[in-house]
This record gives sequence, structure tokens and C-alpha cells, in this order.
Amino acid sequence: MIGGAPKLAAFAMIMRLLVEGLLPLAVDWQQMLLFLAVGSLTIGNLAAIAQTNVKRMLAFSTISQMGFVLLGIMSGVVKGDALTFTANAYSSAMFYVITYVLTTLAGFGVLLLLSQEGFESEEISDLAGVNQRSPLYAGVMAVSLLSLAGIPPLVGFYAKLAVLQALVASGQGLQLGIAVFAVMMSLIGAFYYLRVIKVMYFDAPITASSVVAPLDVRLVLCVNGALVLLLGMFPGGLLALCGSAVRKMLGT
Repeated sequence: MIGGAPKLAAFAMIMRLLVEGLLPLAVDWQQMLLFLAVGSLTIGNLAAIAQTNVKRMLAFSTISQMGFVLLGIMSGVVKGDALTFTANAYSSAMFYVITYVLTTLAGFGVLLLLSQEGFESEEISDLAGVNQRSPLYAGVMAVSLLSLAGIPPLVGFYAKLAVLQALVASGQGLQLGIAVFAVMMSLIGAFYYLRVIKVMYFDAPITASSVVAPLDVRLVLCVNGALVLLLGMFPGGLLALCGSAVRKMLGT
């Protein structure tokens, strides 16, 4: 819950304070968000690479993921057809944070399940051979990590694409450079996500015991993992809901 739910609250708070309350000062807080977004992408990804603890790795990766959300919010005030660009930018940021929460809940859910066996799955090496012990949970974890890395056709790819499209659509040269920088940081992030998948699928398992979970836990994890895939293939419905929510908030 700490890894996921507060991100929704933080997004709502930023929208209330900056977009609704301080919109006339957008030129000033856009610069602030730009600085925070670049810092989040850089520090989050570089710090995550150095981690051997999988939970700390996911925690630092959260910092980099929130950098994309800030980029979407930052792109919401532009010249020209302001209403269209604003709705697209803010809805892409909302879509990103919702799908991120959905994805990270699946990942942490698998980690909690593995820890119930009396063996704390703290280190990346603790996930060695999970596919041999339980292909289902290894698959859910792999889907979550690939989505966080932005690999198509998972929802994380479309979420990143939507934010980058909003960023480029602002039509400013600096934003184009920031979009290229964000893509480069995503490539760095893909390394440490793929490293965990390699350990799960290609390393020898530490224990031969299978992972046992109640039916309701298996059902929730399966539904969660399936949504990460299906929303990536059919993102239009959720994105439309985000756009509708943004327009209502803006009173348009």
C-alpha cells in the first residue's frame, strides 16, 4: 500500500494545488516540475542499478517512474490549442499513475507471497529459480517488471508513450530534448528490471519447495497481471475515463 496508493494521493494533491490553485503561475511551477522530473529520472534509475535488495530497487525505481508523471503534468500548459493539449497531458499523467499503481501492486504482491513461506524474499538472489517453483507467480512478476520497464504490449509502454507524446506535442525544443532524455533513462531502467527476470528464469532455485497460496490470492494476482497486459493492448477505455475526469476537473 505504501508503494502504490500514496502516488494517487500525490497526483491529486499536485493537480489541486498547481493546476487548480496556481495556474496563473504555471510558468514558474513548470520549471520546478522540470527540475524535479529530471532529478527523479536520474537519481531513481542510477540508484536502483546499485541495489541488491529487490524491495529497495523497486522503491528507487518508483522515484524514476514518478518523473514521468511530473513530465506529463509539466506539459499541461502550452500555447495554441490549450484545451486539447492540457486535457491530453493531464490525462496521460493520470493514466500513468493509475497503471503504475496497478503494476506495482502485482509485483509487491508476489514478493509478499514468496515471503509467506518463512523465507524473506529481500535480495534479488532470493528470487532465483522462482519460475521452476511456480511458473504462475514468476509470470505475474515478469509481466509487472516488463511493464515497469516500458516493454510493449504491456500497459507501462503505452503509459510512457502517452506522456512522451504529450511532452513532444507541446512544441517546445526543450521538451523534445527532455523526451529523448526520458527515453534514455528508461533504457537504463530496463537493465535492472531485466536483471531480476533473468534471476527468476535462468538461475538455479535456492529451495525446491513450491509456492502455495489460497485461491483468492491466486485469483487476485492473476487478474492483476492480466489487467497489466490487457490495458496495454486496449488502453482506450481507461485513457478516455482519465480524459473525462480531467475535463470535469477543469470545468470544460
